[in-house]
Amino acid sequence: MIKVRINDSSPLNLILDTGIRNTIITELLPGDKISLNYSDVKDLMGLGGGGRLGALTSNFNTLKIGKLSIQPKTVYVLQEDIFNLSKRTGLKINGLIGVDFFENYVVEINYSNKRIRFYEPNSFPEPKGYGMIPMTTEGQKMFVQLSVLEADSSKRNVKMLIDTGAELNAWFQSFKKESVGIPEKNFYGTIGQGLNGEITGKFGRLPEIIVGAYGLKNLIVSFPDSATISDIILNSERDGTIGSQLLSRFNLFINYNQKQFFFKPNENFRKRSTYNIAGIEITQIIPFIPQVEVWHVWEKSPAALAGVQIGDQIIEINGQKAFQFNIAEIKGIFETPSRQPITLTLMRDGKEITVKIDMKSKI
Repeated sequence: MIKVRINDSSPLNLILDTGIRNTIITELLPGDKISLNYSDVKDLMGLGGGGRLGALTSNFNTLKIGKLSIQPKTVYVLQEDIFNLSKRTGLKINGLIGVDFFENYVVEINYSNKRIRFYEPNSFPEPKGYGMIPMTTEGQKMFVQLSVLEADSSKRNVKMLIDTGAELNAWFQSFKKESVGIPEKNFYGTIGQGLNGEITGKFGRLPEIIVGAYGLKNLIVSFPDSATISDIILNSERDGTIGSQLLSRFNLFINYNQKQFFFKPNENFRKRSTYNIAGIEITQIIPFIPQVEVWHVWEKSPAALAGVQIGDQIIEINGQKAFQFNIAEIKGIFETPSRQPITLTLMRDGKEITVKIDMKSKI
């Protein structure tokens, strides 16, 4: 997440999302100030099984990031905030910033130090100690070729979109000939939220994803339902997407002009791959106030089997008051496998309810 001023706006918190082309404002909160001139309304197309998403279009804007000033850029303002990023993260988030500034600079994304730096491409020396694989670009978006080791020990080359805004390791299309095979041991769940609705599909572990000379073993990846990705995939050679959970295992330099993707493993490289074992998606009822509510329960998940319902307020987690945790910490609890169940105290229709959720991993 980086701070951006649009024209003479107050500082806005935007997620760096290389999976989109332009800046998208999803939500303006009290105290946010921005002035935009709108030209028309455009339907945005992305992943998800719902309808198209309308957005007000504003052209010829200046994006200011630190000392950088980039123009002229198009900004979209959603007519409906489908993401609810602030409530779902507990942080102030105003939207997403796409690949706009990658065209002009070499961008360093250092996940270790939580730092982004920009370099002039003409004087940029190749970073020492980093591997490099070539990129291709299509419609401003960036793609790399990786290799996948499947369960039968066969190796497959795949073309993957670089998407820093996707909160996953990777997803793969599974309905074309020569697709990556869905692991035999899998389960069905919610993958995420796209521009055009919820994305559902199967989860499983791949034996290995190979980035240059580095192999990432037993990562949990997903295989979206064909209906939620068909509009994006059908006329493309793309096999899928690599997201922030995989990318954050490396520190990166991205040279858009020279089409070079540099990477170096960091302390996250061997981090255990996890998923939402409980099957609970949570949100804050009021942004920045630690009162957590269930907004979605995965079908047939341990939470669903335990009787958790949409709208339940989480009062206690294993005997500790829920307000003592932030949203990231609660998500971490729901992603940690255990032989012992989680005990949740819920408030539903003014009554307290206690449930126990099985936390044994399915894969």
